[in-house]
Amino acid sequence: MKAVVALREWIFERVNGTEGIPVPGPLVGAEDFERVYSDPAADGRSRGAGLSDLFWYWLAPGPQMHQEHLEPGERYKTVARTTRQVLAVPHARSDELATAATRRALDALPAGRISHVRLRDLMMPVWAEVAYELVFGGPCPPAVRDLIVANAADVVTALKGMSLRHMSRRDRLTKYLLDRIDAGTCPVVLPPPFSALETAWYLQGAFFNTAVVQMSEAMAHVLLCSSDISDTSDAGLDRLIDETLRVHPLFGIAHRITSAPIAVGDHVLPTGSVLLFNYLAYQRTGPAADDHFDPDRWLSLHRRDAHFVPYGVTANRACPARGSAPVQLRAATREVLRRFSVSSSAVHTRSLPSRGPAYLVPRDLPGPGRGRLALMRQRDRFFDVGRSLKQLVCGTWMVVDARRRKLCTTYFEEASA
Repeated sequence: MKAVVALREWIFERVNGTEGIPVPGPLVGAEDFERVYSDPAADGRSRGAGLSDLFWYWLAPGPQMHQEHLEPGERYKTVARTTRQVLAVPHARSDELATAATRRALDALPAGRISHVRLRDLMMPVWAEVAYELVFGGPCPPAVRDLIVANAADVVTALKGMSLRHMSRRDRLTKYLLDRIDAGTCPVVLPPPFSALETAWYLQGAFFNTAVVQMSEAMAHVLLCSSDISDTSDAGLDRLIDETLRVHPLFGIAHRITSAPIAVGDHVLPTGSVLLFNYLAYQRTGPAADDHFDPDRWLSLHRRDAHFVPYGVTANRACPARGSAPVQLRAATREVLRRFSVSSSAVHTRSLPSRGPAYLVPRDLPGPGRGRLALMRQRDRFFDVGRSLKQLVCGTWMVVDARRRKLCTTYFEEASA
């Protein structure tokens, strides 16, 4: 397995090169992580980084309208302002939306018996419905929910190298959004000079891709960790969520391109440097540097004292849902744990290519037993070999194809022509 992973990394470097300065790393230590991340010159997002071609490939269609990949300027400001307006709902409303959508998903499970589920798959319809209600202000029709889930699942499956991308699945959602915009029935529309298609791509990328994927991934991690807690009060759930995101951060590496030199100690990071901010490595430094899962550490450890950036750094494009996401995660977790306990013997990693296999056990029933858990463990180990090989094959193809297509490079070359 380690040999396969090493081979994947070698192929990635051979195709894409070794551009980038790791942070934390030899040039920028953990003590300077947040300062450098917050520096006004660490503001470039896509232009000038070969790595961007791969991210744009994964996030298509319309990656140039993805909020996280827009270059700084008026276009970015308009898009970011629109996102804040959509997400500016009271916490009580966020709680209500997440609770209701979770109930609907759980009601669809067979009653009165243990259910074997993939937690990420279970939660995707939940966040598809929540995102739809935030954008459109009404209940999500099942057919549209399925379009959103198909789009988000295709993106995240390709990102993890578990499948090639299927643009037809994504284009169907683009067409639906564009039809709603053209018909005047979409409450969220970007102002001129943005086109209707650019608005559709923006909505698809921000709300029906990233939001659905990240919230589903977060819930899978949280529920897999929930067997380690006894306090299911809201405060206890908040600690569970924080500790889960400390051990299994959703963001792996965020890259930024410097628009001016940045001084760090006795050296300078030159203009055009590609900074690779490693969330997992950073959160393994400071007062909470260990791998031990302990939600109660947050009873005495304050967030601002830990090297803990679950939603990014405020000064540099932090997650726009950092206010609503914790509330929604808590509400969904509360609703699941009110009905079920969660048991799993599958390997729990940050990337979670298995999608989080688990047993949901009704509160009035005994657990799945050692035999079923042992079988789950063996099945997970067996399928992990196939998953790793699939990631090698699919990942290699997509890295090469993204390099060939050069979506980001071509876009900026044409814009400056």
